[in-house]
Amino acid sequence: MTAIVEFDPIGAASIKGALGTDAAVLPGLDALRAHLELNVFEDCVVLGPSVDQQDVFALAEDMRLRRPSLGVVMVRRRIDTAVLTDALRSGVREVVQERDLAGLTTAVRRQHEIATRLREQVENPEGAELKSRGGRVVTVFSAKGGCGKTTLATNLAAALADSKRGSVALLDLDLAFGDVAIALQLFPSHTIADAVPIGEDLDGPALLSLLTSHRSGLQALVAPMEPSAADTIDTPLVVHIIDLLREEFDYVVIDTPPALDDNVLAAFDRSDVVALLATLDIPALKNLKLTLETLDLIGFSRDRLKIVLNRSDSKVGLALAEVEKTLKAPIVAQIPSSRDVPASTNRGVAIVSDEPRNPVSIAIGAFIDEYVIASGDDAIPAQMRTDRRTTRRWRR
Repeated sequence: MTAIVEFDPIGAASIKGALGTDAAVLPGLDALRAHLELNVFEDCVVLGPSVDQQDVFALAEDMRLRRPSLGVVMVRRRIDTAVLTDALRSGVREVVQERDLAGLTTAVRRQHEIATRLREQVENPEGAELKSRGGRVVTVFSAKGGCGKTTLATNLAAALADSKRGSVALLDLDLAFGDVAIALQLFPSHTIADAVPIGEDLDGPALLSLLTSHRSGLQALVAPMEPSAADTIDTPLVVHIIDLLREEFDYVVIDTPPALDDNVLAAFDRSDVVALLATLDIPALKNLKLTLETLDLIGFSRDRLKIVLNRSDSKVGLALAEVEKTLKAPIVAQIPSSRDVPASTNRGVAIVSDEPRNPVSIAIGAFIDEYVIASGDDAIPAQMRTDRRTTRRWRR
């Protein structure tokens, strides 16, 4: 059930009408607190536009400590940056515009999902112990644009979600020009930029409220809508977000920009598998070779690096054996060309979900079975874990 506090009868009726018969309208905050004392499994409260803003913040701050699983949703007639910042910082999970009843319904449903997940962690000690080890993190990178990096990342995440082996998060770290939302036809209410005002106060439930659900079951934290917002997202926040996602999900897939910047290197440090993507053309292979040499110079272990060749059946006069000799590293996966890939991307559908028997889908599935899931069913080996001395520099 969802509890509603809204002093305007018409507004209360509108909110209740959107949320259905399971929602209950309460006469005030005192009644709400009494209701919460009696209903220990209440998942969500909706505070309407007539409820004083500071009262909403005070309730959210109190419940953040006493009832972490409870989602506080605030409805406002107008939403500006200051309101959104103060709300998220105080622990309000969602801020919805008064007339956006569809958005309100989605926000409440998301709070119920978050509450269910948090309760499962508490009620299942074995699962909680396994979760404490951290989920598997897979980062997809290419130093050259146009190699199919976002396509591989979104399909890896969708395939993992379809496999039902665990919960899956997809993080778009191409902060200026990320295409994850477009590739999956997502319409996000929040982006990673909304984590900036919360800063160090960002916790698991707050981060979960910023995610966007995909039909496959994966949860995506998408890039900002405005490229200029990329400058406001610093590396310590990125590290914090990755760590939180790893705590909350069994698998985390990270898409990246075509540049070895601080955020990408931080993601590498936190990753169990780094898929280095290339195609059979000289510029892409040259950039891949430079990437490998750069990572060698900074002491990054090659054990976690897995070279994936996209459009591997292209007839361009380059032999795979010669490529491996030049790179001084094996190509562990080959993804063939297919006209179905751009067609599925244009429809906003992952090809692994739409055409699981397609050769591209089979190749991606084989990579997952061999390098993502195979060692992920057991405890992650120590050598695959991030060296704290390496990552400490990102926290400075």
